[in-house]
Amino acid sequence: MSEEVELAPHRFAGLVAPAVDRVFVAGILAGHDGGGEELSQRYGGPAATSSLVEFRTRLAAPGGTVDPAGFAAVTRYRDPGSCQRALDKQVAYGMLHRRTDGCFSATERGHTFLAEIYQVHAEVTEELWAGHHDRVLRLVEALGRLLAFALVAAEEEPGSAGEAFAVMAPPHEPDGAPPGLLLLNRLGTLRYHRADAHEAAWTAAGHTTLSITELPAGPERLAIEQETDRRAAGPYAVLTAEERLAMLADLAALPG
Repeated sequence: MSEEVELAPHRFAGLVAPAVDRVFVAGILAGHDGGGEELSQRYGGPAATSSLVEFRTRLAAPGGTVDPAGFAAVTRYRDPGSCQRALDKQVAYGMLHRRTDGCFSATERGHTFLAEIYQVHAEVTEELWAGHHDRVLRLVEALGRLLAFALVAAEEEPGSAGEAFAVMAPPHEPDGAPPGLLLLNRLGTLRYHRADAHEAAWTAAGHTTLSITELPAGPERLAIEQETDRRAAGPYAVLTAEERLAMLADLAALPG
């Protein structure tokens, strides 16, 4: 089998990233249109629920807490002051509890909302990916292996994982969670692994959050993307060449 057909991990990382993004965004949009927006409004709207939705896979876990470093990493391309003011509002709405050290967790009311948004996502993904049960199961299994590898690597080499992935992994998966919900949240968590790899790549190239967002297409941008692929490639080594091809094909076949 040729190297092109095998899709070496670093090459696969670049190819699979947009496919992961497409399927994840499709699931999130389906959740928004399929009951998520209405649910949010019942609790006060985005001003009350936005961080709960974004950090749901950590905050829904018993004792799930987001620390300041993880929050800053996940929101790295946004204005820090605006992000803190948004948190202030959600604390005021009684959805989040913030400790004196800056860490925050869901309140009882917040946990009730999270249980409901998990249910919405379970229902909409079942409908969105109906008829693709086998594909969804294969992807859930493959993503489980990828995330497990990344977590072990982070434990064995402290500091190797970025702050966004560290705060979001592993995703909370309640007993009996259906495959569609597992797929959505595992895809979302994997995206943070690549986001951290991207930050490491542009930081090494001397960029800031502002300069990288303004960098036009060209040789420098291409070099940063290739370095991102290299840094994001580690987990994909746990899949065989055939499994990498199957993952790409399964993602491409899912509607949305």
